[in-house]
Amino acid sequence: MARTKHYDINPTWALMLNDIGLRPADILRRAGLAEDLFARDKAELSADDYFALWRGMQEESGDPEFPIKLASRISVESFDPAIFAALCSPDLNTAAERIARYKRLVCPMTVHVNVGDDGTRVEFEWAPSKTKPPAPLIATELAFFTQLARIGTRAQISPLEVRTPVPQEPKDAYESFFGATLRRGARPMLRFSARDASRPFLTANNEMWKFFEPELQRRLSELDSSATTTDRVRAALLELLPSGTASVDAVSRKLAVSHRTLQRKLREESVSFQALLNSTREELAMHYLKTADLSGAEISFLLGFKDPNSFFRAFRDWTGQTPEQVRGASLQAH
Repeated sequence: MARTKHYDINPTWALMLNDIGLRPADILRRAGLAEDLFARDKAELSADDYFALWRGMQEESGDPEFPIKLASRISVESFDPAIFAALCSPDLNTAAERIARYKRLVCPMTVHVNVGDDGTRVEFEWAPSKTKPPAPLIATELAFFTQLARIGTRAQISPLEVRTPVPQEPKDAYESFFGATLRRGARPMLRFSARDASRPFLTANNEMWKFFEPELQRRLSELDSSATTTDRVRAALLELLPSGTASVDAVSRKLAVSHRTLQRKLREESVSFQALLNSTREELAMHYLKTADLSGAEISFLLGFKDPNSFFRAFRDWTGQTPEQVRGASLQAH
């Protein structure tokens, strides 16, 4: 069985929350978390507890615009190493790719960065959880990348496109912050113009990046070395499924092991690649059906099926139900 992943919580959160008028102890109490969380030398949370923390912020603030205020507190002087390291980058493209690589240390989320002729897309994919990410968390992540671009360039950069799977209210306040119209999308996504994404960061500092990189790399290596092969294959599948390339060969290449070695290690953990693929697809399908307004065809695509009918047949084999029945039951429960 895969172990529950935990994510580092930086103690500077308490400072940022105080800066926007929120008492960390009250937030933690609402979230059902230990009140000394931010005081610990090494604080970690599971994905469910991470989302609970954000729901606690939402309830305690009573302010639908607090994600904007929180993002606006980001600065070059931030004590958060990840923020500082990102601002050391030469441009937004590099900063986004660095964050994508190290984000999984601190958040139950995968960041996908796609640099193309139509600009740079930064898309967020949440790790499967018993609960869905609160709307303010989604808003904060979108606002964070926008604010990062503005701080780095010292220019009022606005994304060309902003998509969110859940409404963000008040809409006019968020659209004013982003300088763009908010649209619905299957996943949170920002698209910056190619010009803005490659605009030089005035905060670039390669020597400082060299200082931070070894520690970040050490933590990643520590995370990977302690993970089971099952954990690592699941993580690879979560990244590869939407591209339709989640074959055992593709996963082997991503994990830098041979096909035979991967199969052998999975057998040692009493699991097969096909079983992992099926269970990951089922887990994601249930997550999408219960938390996102996606059609069966869209879910089929995100799970890497060649056509929706293949997904519908597989889903019935996994659950004995149709996707519509699962979604209907979820809606009735809420």
